[in-house]
Amino acid sequence: MTSAKTTPNSTQAERDVRQLHAHGHKKIAPGEIAIGVIIGRTSEFFDFFVYAIASCIVFPAHIFPYMSPLMGTLWSFAIFALAFITRPIGSFIFMAVDRAYGRGVKLTIALFLLGGSTAAIAFLPGYETIGHWAAILLALFRAGQGVALGGTWDGLASLLSLNAPQNKRGWYAMMPQLGAPLALMVAAGLFAYFLNILSTADFLDWGWRYPFFVAFAINVVALFARLRIVVTEEFARLYETRELQPSPVIETVRSEGRNIVIGAFAPMASFALFHMVTVFPLSWIALYTDQPLERFLMIEVIGAFVGVLAIIVSGFVADMVGRRTLIGWSAVGIAIFAVAAPLLLNGGDLGEVAFMVLGFILLGLSFGQSSGIVASNFRTATRYTGSALTSDLAWLVGAGFAPLVALSVSAEFGLAASGVYLLSGAVVTGVALFVNKELAGRDR
Repeated sequence: MTSAKTTPNSTQAERDVRQLHAHGHKKIAPGEIAIGVIIGRTSEFFDFFVYAIASCIVFPAHIFPYMSPLMGTLWSFAIFALAFITRPIGSFIFMAVDRAYGRGVKLTIALFLLGGSTAAIAFLPGYETIGHWAAILLALFRAGQGVALGGTWDGLASLLSLNAPQNKRGWYAMMPQLGAPLALMVAAGLFAYFLNILSTADFLDWGWRYPFFVAFAINVVALFARLRIVVTEEFARLYETRELQPSPVIETVRSEGRNIVIGAFAPMASFALFHMVTVFPLSWIALYTDQPLERFLMIEVIGAFVGVLAIIVSGFVADMVGRRTLIGWSAVGIAIFAVAAPLLLNGGDLGEVAFMVLGFILLGLSFGQSSGIVASNFRTATRYTGSALTSDLAWLVGAGFAPLVALSVSAEFGLAASGVYLLSGAVVTGVALFVNKELAGRDR
């Protein structure tokens, strides 16, 4: 049990940051926590999607022009996965910073590292200028993004879930997930805009860099928005009374290893679908069709808007039938979609729209509650760190290698193979929900 005496909030650095943001702060409500959560997640996902889109339509030509388009994209996806590998390392490092200097200091360092790594990519010369160093530097900056993401865990999502009314846990659990489709709408829209107004040569020379600059600016705004909430005295008391304090990583893994693994694999279907409707289809369209990329990016914007609505609906449904039931039936829907998805993506204009809309409906319903099943599994003393490690593992095994694997098997065996990959994610979710007996008892 973490006591107030051992909390890191009393450090001088933390008090200095808190003093800047505490003036005029009133009593905290769940809605105010939700605002901080949505802003924070949107900024993180925007960095994610800017890089993901560039991996499909920029880096194969900019970093790997000496390879075939397919191999260049596969290598881009391999570097893409580095962030998911280094993210747990970031959690380990920044949990130590959190315990030593406080959550505000940790968040400040992490978001500046995230924004700095993202901005550095914007200045990255191509292969024609610095040769293979372009790929090496890209991998380094991508690894930096992953380490930073490990430090952006602020506990607000867990705090939101714990402070939500009992009959509205599903509603508040979906709020952090809104950041993903909102970020995709902005990122895809920006790339579509520059593709539309610039020639291909100008876009590959300098146009693609602007979304990365925007990502840095959004991170700065998100930092101050989140600090205003996280470092206030009242939030410090809420964190302490709810015992959302960092516990040692190794001890947490030893005591909560089973819950971490089950919590990571339970939303596997939604995490696999996440990249199957965002990153993978864009790479397929870029490689194997002559369609204007800006057109498909706008289809993704429409799909993301549908995803926002579906996530909101998931909150209502989860409160009526329970999170476990919703996630289970969503996995069934994803399994069915896995069979039809290759036909839809290869089915022309209407098929592509149907693929995106149906995919984002299922993604919204399942992904909307994927964060709501994590915090309740842990003891209060390990909830903060356990939730962070569960999120890291879920993204690593469920999403980190999804674009690379899906494109590899599809290029080798045909588009239908990507459906088999997605189906496997649905099966894993079903098995994890079956094994996790405690989840059923804590469903409501």
